[in-house]
Amino acid sequence: MNPPLRTLAVLAVSALSVAGTVAACAPGSSAPPAATSAQPGAAPVRTDAAALGNVTLTVWDQEVRGGQAAQMKQLNAAFEAKYPNIKLNRVSRSFDDLNTTLRLALSGNEPPDVVEANNGRSSMGAFVKAGQLRPLDAYAEAYGWKQRYPQSVLRYSSYSADGKLFGEGNLYGLPQVGEVVGVFYNGAKLAELGLQPPKTWPDFETALATAKAAGEVPLQLGNLDKWPAIHVFGTVQSRVVPAAQISTLAFGRKGASWNTPENTTAAEQLAGWVDKGYFNKGFNGQGYDPAWQAFGKGEGVFMIAGTWLLADLQQALGKDLGFMLPPGTTAGGPPVATGGTGLPFAITAKSPNPDAAAAYIDFITNAAAMKVLTSTGNLPVADTAQQTVPAGPQQDVFSAFGTVTAKDGLVPYLDYATPTFADTLGAALQDLLAKKQTPQEFLATLEKDYKTFAESNG
Repeated sequence: MNPPLRTLAVLAVSALSVAGTVAACAPGSSAPPAATSAQPGAAPVRTDAAALGNVTLTVWDQEVRGGQAAQMKQLNAAFEAKYPNIKLNRVSRSFDDLNTTLRLALSGNEPPDVVEANNGRSSMGAFVKAGQLRPLDAYAEAYGWKQRYPQSVLRYSSYSADGKLFGEGNLYGLPQVGEVVGVFYNGAKLAELGLQPPKTWPDFETALATAKAAGEVPLQLGNLDKWPAIHVFGTVQSRVVPAAQISTLAFGRKGASWNTPENTTAAEQLAGWVDKGYFNKGFNGQGYDPAWQAFGKGEGVFMIAGTWLLADLQQALGKDLGFMLPPGTTAGGPPVATGGTGLPFAITAKSPNPDAAAAYIDFITNAAAMKVLTSTGNLPVADTAQQTVPAGPQQDVFSAFGTVTAKDGLVPYLDYATPTFADTLGAALQDLLAKKQTPQEFLATLEKDYKTFAESNG
């Protein structure tokens, strides 16, 4: 997802967990690859963008929020200034709108040149299977992307040519940002409650109970779009389920099961939070944007969400905003959090301007771009340790990302598991939180989707 991030911790980006990924969305086409799509990247590439003649590149992105929009506007202007022969036709849409329209656009005769394609099987995986995205390995070699990004990052945009294997094969995109799902908190409200940021998961639950007793909204959530609860459940799950099991489940590989005592414990805990009134009223009918906006206005003590909200929440709450990794079951335990990279920028297979498109992707992901991302309140996925940020929420985010990646603590977004798992899990969580399914029924729903795909996918 777009994600979405003191004393700066040294970040070993090369240690980024092989499990980390980004949330997936609606299923894509299952049509076989076009006959000409197997070798679109085989021709010699040209890296001198100034010598490409007059070109208009159509770019679709979902960088619409404050800090995200700011970095994209700044980088686009710099690109056009450097290459006046290349004009950018930018189309920006919300995350949900982009995923709704992108599939149709890619199946047409004149798709955009560059698109942000969700990494998961239901989006990028489906587009690869349909032959709609161009493999970028030749450009990665020409521009040195494999030196810029470690394999542990590049694998999040890698698929086999048939779209079956996620995490290996051809490279199909480059992300700009890193992501980690953690706990935003309102420091002023914690102080009013006589609380410190919790050091352990039991402390966190105690803080929720204290906030509820004081008449505060303990946890802000907007789950109308279904996917936000996936991040909340993933956070709860990773307190009790071994990270290796989560990775197997989230990558849709054989060898794990949703029907385990640990997953049952996680589902029961999440459902129990509803019983205890820890969420805001009507959370299943509230949109994601209204939820974080309400948190920014002081409605809620905590919010489990991704670092892509940093710029907007910092603007709203200022020094009162804090961010932390989800605390472990015991103090000092190894950090574990859901996360990975933002949506990668990909080149469509039918683009008539692949060299210009690759030059654009290279420009918005180079070292100078990482500095722009930092200055606009985003979390760069590369060169993170080289950035200088002020003390406060941004430093909290950089430090958290550095800690969890350096210690291989990232686990994947759960909706990567199968091409239909985003819909399956999102709907099942709505039912669990609305008490329309028991924890056991909830897990049985997930198990059916997961097992069907894992067994058929080899």
